[in-house]
Amino acid sequence: MLRKNEIKNVLFLDIETVPQYEVWNNLSNEEKELFDLKTKYQRKDGYSAEEFYLRAGIWAEFGKIVCISVGYFKKKNEIETFRVTSFSGVDERKILLDFKCLLDNHFNQKHHLLCAHNGKEFDFPYIARRMVIHQIELPEKLNLFGKKPWEISHLDTMDLWKFGDYKHYTSLKLLTHVLGVPSPKEDIDGSEVADIFYKEKNIQRIVDYCERDTVAVAQVFLRLNNQPILNEEAIVKIKKEAFRPLFNQ
Repeated sequence: MLRKNEIKNVLFLDIETVPQYEVWNNLSNEEKELFDLKTKYQRKDGYSAEEFYLRAGIWAEFGKIVCISVGYFKKKNEIETFRVTSFSGVDERKILLDFKCLLDNHFNQKHHLLCAHNGKEFDFPYIARRMVIHQIELPEKLNLFGKKPWEISHLDTMDLWKFGDYKHYTSLKLLTHVLGVPSPKEDIDGSEVADIFYKEKNIQRIVDYCERDTVAVAQVFLRLNNQPILNEEAIVKIKKEAFRPLFNQ
């Protein structure tokens, strides 16, 4: 666990993803075949690849990122706040470049850490894979090539909750409940994000959902460090246009 004064070095994040295409028929024949092979062991008997395509967003090879929300703790005038902002939209490459800019310019020191719920299995590798696909040079915090385990600057609230039990999976919703953290799931859940993106075309609704999860991850982290959680007044939303001077505010 971190000492209280070290929590300012942690960047908390969450991502929302959707299938690369709205409908199955937009895939090429080769993509359909590859998706069929990728998912054959996950699909139940009689469940076609086309029917399973609704879940394509969970794989970086067949999905894309529509929102990355980030947050960090900032103390000003003896008042602790949590500042959160998002990179979102239909242009995934721009989302990734903006996030890379944040890491490269404001979060590139050895003592800086990234934290997400199930981040080691999902968020961190997903972002890195999509960057590679877009031919974006990986920021140091996501470039794991040649690094030893203790050199990787990643924290994972689900991993911390396991306490060494590798068979254990706990959702963020369950963990917030047992730890007495306000639930982030007030409007939608992950299974609805694709429809909201493609059919409703309501990016702001996805951003709000993603930011609530980011706040929840930070609150869970506080509880795991035996620190009091923040009240609503301490949570400050920053417009995405202000992300460049984020850590100077």
